[in-house]
Amino acid sequence: MPRIRQADVEEVKARTNIADIIGERVALKSAGVGSLKGLCPFHDERSPSFNVRPSQGFYHCFGCGVSGDVYTFLREMDHLTFAEAVERVAQRVGFTLHYEEGGGPAPETSGRARLYAAHTQAVEFFRAQLGSPEAEAARAFLGQRGFDPGAASHFGVGYAPKGWDALLKALTGQGFSREELITAGLVSTNQRGGVYDRFRGRVMWPIRDVTGQTIGFGARKLYDDDQGPKYLNTPETPIYKKNQVLYGLDLAKRDIARGDPKRVVVVEGYTDVMACHLAGVTTAVATCGTAFGSEHIRTLRRIMGDDSATGEVIFTFDGDEAGQKAALRAFSEADRFAAQTFVAVAPDGLDPCDLRLQRGDAAVGALLDHKTPMFEFVIDRKISGFSLSSVEGRVGALRQAAPVVAEIRDRLLRPGYERVLARRLGMDPTDVHREVEQAARGGSARERQTPVAAAPATASPAVTLQTLPRTTDAVVERDALTGILQYGHRIDPTLLQRALGVAFRVPALDAVRAAIFSVDRTQPGWGQAAIDALPQALTQLGGEVLMRDFPARDEEHAAVSANALCRRLIVRALDAEKQELLGALQRAEPQSNEGRAVGMRLRDLETERRRLVDEQ
Repeated sequence: MPRIRQADVEEVKARTNIADIIGERVALKSAGVGSLKGLCPFHDERSPSFNVRPSQGFYHCFGCGVSGDVYTFLREMDHLTFAEAVERVAQRVGFTLHYEEGGGPAPETSGRARLYAAHTQAVEFFRAQLGSPEAEAARAFLGQRGFDPGAASHFGVGYAPKGWDALLKALTGQGFSREELITAGLVSTNQRGGVYDRFRGRVMWPIRDVTGQTIGFGARKLYDDDQGPKYLNTPETPIYKKNQVLYGLDLAKRDIARGDPKRVVVVEGYTDVMACHLAGVTTAVATCGTAFGSEHIRTLRRIMGDDSATGEVIFTFDGDEAGQKAALRAFSEADRFAAQTFVAVAPDGLDPCDLRLQRGDAAVGALLDHKTPMFEFVIDRKISGFSLSSVEGRVGALRQAAPVVAEIRDRLLRPGYERVLARRLGMDPTDVHREVEQAARGGSARERQTPVAAAPATASPAVTLQTLPRTTDAVVERDALTGILQYGHRIDPTLLQRALGVAFRVPALDAVRAAIFSVDRTQPGWGQAAIDALPQALTQLGGEVLMRDFPARDEEHAAVSANALCRRLIVRALDAEKQELLGALQRAEPQSNEGRAVGMRLRDLETERRRLVDEQ
């Protein structure tokens, strides 16, 4: 099979700012000279430990230990092959790849890249069909909800024809196989093995991932003779996982990350997202045919970077019973946000789309200004079914709502909500406090039902910065390696070569030094190449050394400091040699050839040492 030329792999990487690609998934903030930090996309965390160094093209998480370059990131996040990752980045930077063993790209008959390509063509097909005579019902549906052709184009809305094989014929005519289209979820099969379009006679919304690539569709039926569900989504596929996808996030992510405070508005449907964005609430997103859950929270927290409590997540729900149930489901997950969570429900129960239609854009924005804290909203829902005019009703309401207050982790917030509950019930705050404490001692239902996962077994303990000896040698060698990996391009080449040729005193750090010494440092990405060459037990240490903060005010001071640390390594080696020579001189006859050679070497060594010290 053809293989991408290695020189092209390196050139594409050199042309790519890794922070731009990671920044589409993770909100990155400055974390010192040349370093960015955010919440790790590979494990759940509340404080950011995921670091990116654009100048090295490398990332590392100090929490879970993952690390790599831009290709590694895309492979892990999107489950791509190496070639697919290179091709995606090359397309992004406008670089034409060259292939060995044939000179052209490998023929792709399967794989994720083909699924993405099929969805891209399906989007264009559905959009074109929206202008056809048959799509009058779809255009009327959109118009009745306040969406003109410009709005439909902005969100990529289209129309699936009524026929059984219109999309099938269009895409197979472009070279896609039936097997690929089945895997993509664009067509379905019947019991006799026949293949037909999954979406027929429906308004179509393309569902995109956070980078803007279409991975699925949401479809709303239009005709009375359609026996299918009101909304039909793409089934689970290799590229579409509904519990991880938020409709509109590709459009909302930039404004979410830039907000002050950062705000996310979670609505219930595609038209609600459209209405919010058109009304100026450009941070609105929606789930795609599933309840709001933990994977959605992880996705939003990475975008928000909510390592503080300043952000806001506002849920809007319909005023009907289904909307109330959705609010309670959201509450079961909302405490995993560091941001504050709220609920906004229009007084007359209108969803954002209908609210915009009836009262205009300003009413949608005003809805969010009348938000209610999530805990307060849930407390009201819990006690709403009880008659508070009787003692029995108040006691029953207290027992129902006390576990909600008991789940409040913030010890400063809990007493306030105990008072809120006491006022709602007209009860003595002491009685409410006693019941809440009892509920807290019993633990929440989630805590009682969630098993404790066993700690994963590890083959051998990895060496990390925390496990290094606390000695002066370890500090000097650690800082020197950090300076070399981050600012090696600013260190005098002769000085760098000599410093790396000196053995270190801490074995683990000496292994990192030897790996750096052995790679070709004229090639881009040599820092990562050195870390990749380390034994498995040392790769986390290598990543941490590369990604840790290097103490300096700016790039210039960092370069000066890195050069100084290299000189210090050489001076330290000269001092050690000096001690050995002094011992040899004591054992040798002063006038012997050996004595004179040792004396001359001592003089040369001292001259060199003074020069290096003066240069620091």
